[in-house]
Amino acid sequence: MTGKKLDNSKTILVAPLSWGLGHATRCIPIIHELLAQNIKVMIAGDGPVAALLTKEFPQLPIIQLKSFAIKYSSAKKWFFLKMLWQLPCGILLVYREKRWLKGVIEKYKIDAVISDNRMGLYHTGIHCVYITHQLNIKTEMGNRADKLAQQLHYHFINKFNECWVPDFEGEQNLAGELSHPIKKPATPVKYIGALSRFEQIHETAKQYDYLIILSGPEPQRTIFENILLKQIPTVEGKFLLVRGLPEISLTITASPNTTIINHLTSEELNKAIQSSSLIISRSGYTTVMDLIKLNKKAIFVPTPGQPEQEYLANHLSVNNLFYITHQENFDLKQSIEAAEKFKVSSVHSLPINLYKPVIHQFILSLTQQKIK
Repeated sequence: MTGKKLDNSKTILVAPLSWGLGHATRCIPIIHELLAQNIKVMIAGDGPVAALLTKEFPQLPIIQLKSFAIKYSSAKKWFFLKMLWQLPCGILLVYREKRWLKGVIEKYKIDAVISDNRMGLYHTGIHCVYITHQLNIKTEMGNRADKLAQQLHYHFINKFNECWVPDFEGEQNLAGELSHPIKKPATPVKYIGALSRFEQIHETAKQYDYLIILSGPEPQRTIFENILLKQIPTVEGKFLLVRGLPEISLTITASPNTTIINHLTSEELNKAIQSSSLIISRSGYTTVMDLIKLNKKAIFVPTPGQPEQEYLANHLSVNNLFYITHQENFDLKQSIEAAEKFKVSSVHSLPINLYKPVIHQFILSLTQQKIK
């Protein structure tokens, strides 16, 4: 990719899914690159996602797009059944999104859409990109259920002009089978490398021994937080706990060695990660990409009942990228001791910023071709 900016006045709508904050945070580097290429960006979302992206990009307009308030089970064994029960509402939302997009395109003169896992944001009159790392979907209900879930996902992916996969195409990759299916969707698939909002900071002074980053859906976010708060006093060292609640602004010093904060901006969290010796978090894919880019050692605790996170955690452990443990019978002190002995494989050879030339080509195609 060249460093030359493209001279155009295109307007692109960026719309991340609102299930957790990961879809929104991994859109941050994409938005930065679009802005660097003279693109007018509009953001669609609501709730915590809108709050987070407003803090990151206060100069950009946010269009309210209501999300489906999915409810998660507190018990792992009921997780998939509860998700299945809500499937009809999810499908209905997809078609509501499609109708919503038609009106937004007409009102704001949108030239293209970049949708992170929002399956309804496609339109035949403009170029629409779909972002996902789950070309295979793990349901824990067997191969037949996995295949049906994939077919449903592909049904919507194929309505987009292209699909961007935030992973590496070769054998050395981050998401394993999730992003490398035997059969890909019919729409063109482009692997765009790891999407991370963070950049390396050289000569960062150590501030914390342990940084805990909480994220993901309730009630599991709060359940894990309560487990950690009970066990932190048993461990020597300085802790920073980031609760992952961007709609609340409050810093709490829980004890002389523990600071609790609801949310950090990208710049603040970047500094906190790089000034901490060990990270403790969920094995959400966006967090994986962030820590890979920053080359940080971590303890990953997958969200109980989320097959994607559980598969991803196992894949990362088998490939010696991160130390993995589980929420059931979680022991903070033992996990820290094991993680400090864990030998991590290097991933320095991975080309992190593959997404930049893909975006550059995407914008170039918008200026040169009329979408049919």
